[in-house]
Amino acid sequence: MSTMNISLPDALKSFVDEQVSLRAYGTSSEYVRELIRRDQDRLQLRAVLLAGANSTPAAEADAGYFEGLRTRVRKAKTSQTKA
Repeated sequence: MSTMNISLPDALKSFVDEQVSLRAYGTSSEYVRELIRRDQDRLQLRAVLLAGANSTPAAEADAGYFEGLRTRVRKAKTSQTKA
């Protein structure tokens, strides 16, 4: 694992310390790592959403389409309960 040192104004340092205490992080490093992971997830989700928005629709999302999804979910739940 690599080490990175950052400088923060007093107000931000106090905020980080407060978040560490309130959210039961062990250290400020754990808090910062969590923020970075969330940002990575957000960027990945954004890329997936943009790719989807730029793709050609495979099927019309009408009432029949959504009813088909509901049916598949119900069947999946039923098979999970039996297993």
